[in-house]
Amino acid sequence: MDSVILDNIAFRADVPQLLKMVHLEDDDGDDATAARTLAAEAEVIARPKALYKIAYVDEKGDEHVTIDGIRLSSRVLRVNLDTAQRVFAYVATAGMELERWADSKEDILERFWAEAIFLMALRSASTHLSDHVQERYRPGMLARMNPGSLEDWPLRQQQPLFSLLGDVQGSIGVQLTDSYLMVPRKSVSGIMYPTEETFESCQLCGREACPNRRAPYDPGLFERKYSPAAT
Repeated sequence: MDSVILDNIAFRADVPQLLKMVHLEDDDGDDATAARTLAAEAEVIARPKALYKIAYVDEKGDEHVTIDGIRLSSRVLRVNLDTAQRVFAYVATAGMELERWADSKEDILERFWAEAIFLMALRSASTHLSDHVQERYRPGMLARMNPGSLEDWPLRQQQPLFSLLGDVQGSIGVQLTDSYLMVPRKSVSGIMYPTEETFESCQLCGREACPNRRAPYDPGLFERKYSPAAT
Protein backbone atom coordinates (compact mmCIF):
# COMPACT_ATOMS: atom_id res chain seq x y z
CA MET A 1 0.00 0.00 0.00
CA ASP A 2 1.20 3.51 -0.79
CA SER A 3 1.61 6.06 1.96
CA VAL A 4 -1.44 8.18 2.77
CA ILE A 5 -1.02 11.96 3.11
CA LEU A 6 -3.16 13.98 5.52
CA ASP A 7 -2.56 17.63 4.65
CA ASN A 8 -5.91 19.25 5.36
CA ILE A 9 -5.65 19.35 9.14
CA ALA A 10 -7.30 22.32 10.81
CA PHE A 11 -5.48 23.93 13.73
CA ARG A 12 -7.39 25.73 16.45
CA ALA A 13 -5.29 26.80 19.40
CA ASP A 14 -6.65 25.90 22.81
CA VAL A 15 -6.00 29.29 24.40
CA PRO A 16 -6.69 28.28 28.04
CA GLN A 17 -4.29 25.37 27.61
CA LEU A 18 -1.74 27.67 25.95
CA LEU A 19 -1.88 30.13 28.85
CA LYS A 20 -1.34 27.23 31.25
CA MET A 21 1.63 25.96 29.23
CA VAL A 22 3.35 29.35 29.30
CA HIS A 23 2.50 30.05 32.95
CA LEU A 24 0.06 32.89 32.34
CA GLU A 25 -3.30 33.61 33.90
CA ASP A 26 -6.29 34.77 31.90
CA ASP A 27 -6.14 38.18 33.57
CA ASP A 28 -2.40 38.72 33.08
CA GLY A 29 -3.00 41.87 31.07
CA ASP A 30 -0.79 42.65 28.10
CA ASP A 31 1.10 39.34 28.22
CA ALA A 32 -2.06 37.25 28.05
CA THR A 33 -3.39 39.46 25.26
CA ALA A 34 -0.13 39.10 23.31
CA ALA A 35 -0.20 35.31 23.68
CA ARG A 36 -3.78 35.22 22.39
CA THR A 37 -2.78 37.39 19.44
CA LEU A 38 0.04 34.99 18.57
CA ALA A 39 -2.36 32.06 18.76
CA ALA A 40 -4.70 33.80 16.31
CA GLU A 41 -1.76 34.46 13.96
CA ALA A 42 -0.71 30.83 14.12
CA GLU A 43 -4.18 29.55 13.29
CA VAL A 44 -4.01 31.41 9.97
CA ILE A 45 -0.48 30.29 9.13
CA ALA A 46 -0.35 26.71 10.40
CA ARG A 47 -0.48 23.79 7.99
CA PRO A 48 0.04 20.67 10.13
CA LYS A 49 0.39 17.45 8.18
CA ALA A 50 0.78 13.71 8.61
CA LEU A 51 1.83 10.73 6.52
CA TYR A 52 1.19 7.09 7.29
CA LYS A 53 1.46 3.69 5.69
CA ILE A 54 -0.15 0.37 6.51
CA ALA A 55 2.72 -2.11 6.59
CA TYR A 56 3.00 -5.81 7.31
CA VAL A 57 5.41 -7.79 9.44
CA ASP A 58 7.54 -10.10 7.30
CA GLU A 59 9.91 -11.59 9.86
CA LYS A 60 10.61 -11.50 13.60
CA GLY A 61 14.11 -12.15 14.89
CA ASP A 62 15.45 -12.00 18.42
CA GLU A 63 16.43 -8.32 18.32
CA HIS A 64 14.70 -7.04 15.19
CA VAL A 65 11.56 -7.10 13.11
CA THR A 66 11.30 -6.80 9.33
CA ILE A 67 8.34 -4.80 8.04
CA ASP A 68 7.63 -4.57 4.30
CA GLY A 69 11.22 -5.64 3.70
CA ILE A 70 12.73 -2.98 6.01
CA ARG A 71 14.63 -4.18 9.07
CA LEU A 72 14.00 -2.29 12.32
CA SER A 73 16.40 -3.19 15.13
CA SER A 74 14.84 -3.10 18.60
CA ARG A 75 14.24 -5.84 21.13
CA VAL A 76 11.36 -3.89 22.68
CA LEU A 77 9.68 -3.28 19.33
CA ARG A 78 10.14 -6.95 18.43
CA VAL A 79 8.44 -8.12 21.63
CA ASN A 80 5.67 -5.53 21.37
CA LEU A 81 4.88 -6.75 17.85
CA ASP A 82 4.88 -10.40 18.91
CA THR A 83 1.25 -10.96 17.90
CA ALA A 84 0.93 -8.10 15.41
CA GLN A 85 0.85 -8.64 11.67
CA ARG A 86 -0.19 -5.14 10.58
CA VAL A 87 1.23 -1.81 11.78
CA PHE A 88 0.87 1.87 10.93
CA ALA A 89 4.18 3.63 10.27
CA TYR A 90 3.87 7.40 10.40
CA VAL A 91 5.31 10.89 10.54
CA ALA A 92 3.32 13.88 11.80
CA THR A 93 4.48 17.50 11.76
CA ALA A 94 3.44 21.00 12.73
CA GLY A 95 4.83 22.09 9.36
CA MET A 96 7.52 24.39 7.99
CA GLU A 97 5.05 27.25 7.76
CA LEU A 98 4.75 27.46 11.53
CA GLU A 99 8.46 26.83 12.09
CA ARG A 100 9.36 29.85 9.96
CA TRP A 101 6.75 31.89 11.83
CA ALA A 102 8.05 30.83 15.25
CA ASP A 103 11.66 31.49 14.24
CA SER A 104 10.76 35.01 13.10
CA LYS A 105 9.91 36.09 16.65
CA GLU A 106 12.74 38.14 18.15
CA ASP A 107 11.27 38.98 21.52
CA ILE A 108 12.21 36.31 24.08
CA LEU A 109 8.72 36.00 25.54
CA GLU A 110 7.06 35.90 22.13
CA ARG A 111 9.51 33.22 21.05
CA PHE A 112 8.60 31.16 24.13
CA TRP A 113 4.88 31.54 23.46
CA ALA A 114 5.32 30.75 19.76
CA GLU A 115 7.20 27.53 20.58
CA ALA A 116 4.30 26.44 22.79
CA ILE A 117 1.84 27.12 19.97
CA PHE A 118 4.14 25.28 17.57
CA LEU A 119 4.00 22.24 19.88
CA MET A 120 0.22 22.46 20.06
CA ALA A 121 0.06 22.28 16.27
CA LEU A 122 2.15 19.09 16.32
CA ARG A 123 -0.22 17.59 18.85
CA SER A 124 -3.13 18.51 16.59
CA ALA A 125 -1.49 16.68 13.69
CA SER A 126 -0.78 13.63 15.83
CA THR A 127 -4.31 13.53 17.23
CA HIS A 128 -5.82 13.95 13.77
CA LEU A 129 -3.71 11.04 12.52
CA SER A 130 -4.79 8.77 15.38
CA ASP A 131 -8.45 9.68 14.92
CA HIS A 132 -8.23 9.10 11.17
CA VAL A 133 -6.68 5.64 11.60
CA GLN A 134 -9.26 4.67 14.21
CA GLU A 135 -12.21 5.87 12.14
CA ARG A 136 -11.00 4.36 8.88
CA TYR A 137 -9.59 1.00 10.01
CA ARG A 138 -11.10 0.29 13.44
CA PRO A 139 -7.90 -1.38 14.70
CA GLY A 140 -8.88 -1.32 18.37
CA MET A 141 -6.44 -0.13 21.00
CA LEU A 142 -3.16 1.11 19.56
CA ALA A 143 0.20 1.77 21.19
CA ARG A 144 3.13 3.72 19.76
CA MET A 145 6.89 3.49 19.67
CA ASN A 146 9.15 6.29 18.44
CA PRO A 147 12.81 6.03 17.38
CA GLY A 148 15.00 7.80 19.90
CA SER A 149 12.61 7.41 22.81
CA LEU A 150 14.59 4.46 24.19
CA GLU A 151 18.22 3.37 24.01
CA ASP A 152 16.90 0.08 22.66
CA TRP A 153 15.48 1.86 19.57
CA PRO A 154 17.94 4.70 18.95
CA LEU A 155 17.46 7.81 16.85
CA ARG A 156 19.46 6.38 13.94
CA GLN A 157 16.54 4.01 13.37
CA GLN A 158 14.78 7.02 11.83
CA GLN A 159 16.58 6.11 8.61
CA PRO A 160 14.92 2.72 7.99
CA LEU A 161 11.58 4.06 9.22
CA PHE A 162 11.72 6.88 6.65
CA SER A 163 12.72 4.31 4.00
CA LEU A 164 9.60 2.35 4.89
CA LEU A 165 7.43 5.44 4.39
CA GLY A 166 8.92 6.57 1.06
CA ASP A 167 9.37 10.21 0.09
CA VAL A 168 8.50 11.87 3.40
CA GLN A 169 10.10 15.19 2.49
CA GLY A 170 8.34 15.41 -0.85
CA SER A 171 5.02 14.36 0.67
CA ILE A 172 4.76 16.47 3.83
CA GLY A 173 7.99 18.50 3.93
CA VAL A 174 9.75 16.64 6.76
CA GLN A 175 13.49 16.23 6.20
CA LEU A 176 15.79 13.84 8.05
CA THR A 177 19.18 15.38 8.83
CA ASP A 178 22.54 13.62 8.88
CA SER A 179 22.17 13.30 12.66
CA TYR A 180 18.70 11.72 12.24
CA LEU A 181 16.81 14.71 13.59
CA MET A 182 13.70 15.89 11.82
CA VAL A 183 13.10 19.29 10.26
CA PRO A 184 10.66 20.91 11.10
CA ARG A 185 11.73 20.31 14.69
CA LYS A 186 8.13 19.87 15.88
CA SER A 187 7.70 16.55 14.10
CA VAL A 188 7.26 13.01 15.38
CA SER A 189 7.72 9.61 13.75
CA GLY A 190 6.99 6.09 14.81
CA ILE A 191 5.04 2.87 14.62
CA MET A 192 1.47 2.44 15.82
CA TYR A 193 0.48 -1.16 16.45
CA PRO A 194 -2.55 -3.03 17.80
CA THR A 195 -2.24 -4.16 21.38
CA GLU A 196 -4.29 -5.59 24.21
CA GLU A 197 -2.31 -3.79 26.89
CA THR A 198 -1.14 -0.21 27.16
CA PHE A 199 2.48 0.64 26.49
CA GLU A 200 4.46 3.85 26.80
CA SER A 201 8.21 4.08 26.26
CA CYS A 202 8.25 6.12 29.48
CA GLN A 203 7.69 2.87 31.38
CA LEU A 204 11.21 1.81 30.37
CA CYS A 205 12.89 5.20 30.78
CA GLY A 206 14.40 6.16 34.12
CA ARG A 207 15.03 9.79 33.27
CA GLU A 208 13.92 11.89 36.20
CA ALA A 209 11.87 15.09 35.95
CA CYS A 210 10.98 14.54 32.28
CA PRO A 211 8.43 17.19 31.21
CA ASN A 212 6.97 14.85 28.57
CA ARG A 213 6.48 11.80 30.79
CA ARG A 214 3.22 9.99 30.00
CA ALA A 215 3.58 7.00 32.36
CA PRO A 216 5.61 6.20 35.49
CA TYR A 217 8.93 4.39 35.16
CA ASP A 218 8.71 0.65 35.91
CA PRO A 219 12.26 -0.45 36.80
CA GLY A 220 11.45 -4.15 36.56
CA LEU A 221 9.49 -4.12 33.30
CA PHE A 222 12.41 -4.79 30.96
CA GLU A 223 13.54 -7.88 32.87
CA ARG A 224 9.98 -9.18 33.22
CA LYS A 225 8.93 -8.71 29.60
CA TYR A 226 11.77 -7.78 27.27
CA SER A 227 14.92 -9.57 28.40
CA PRO A 228 15.80 -12.77 26.45
CA ALA A 229 15.19 -14.74 29.63
CA ALA A 230 11.61 -13.48 29.75
CA THR A 231 10.75 -15.15 26.46
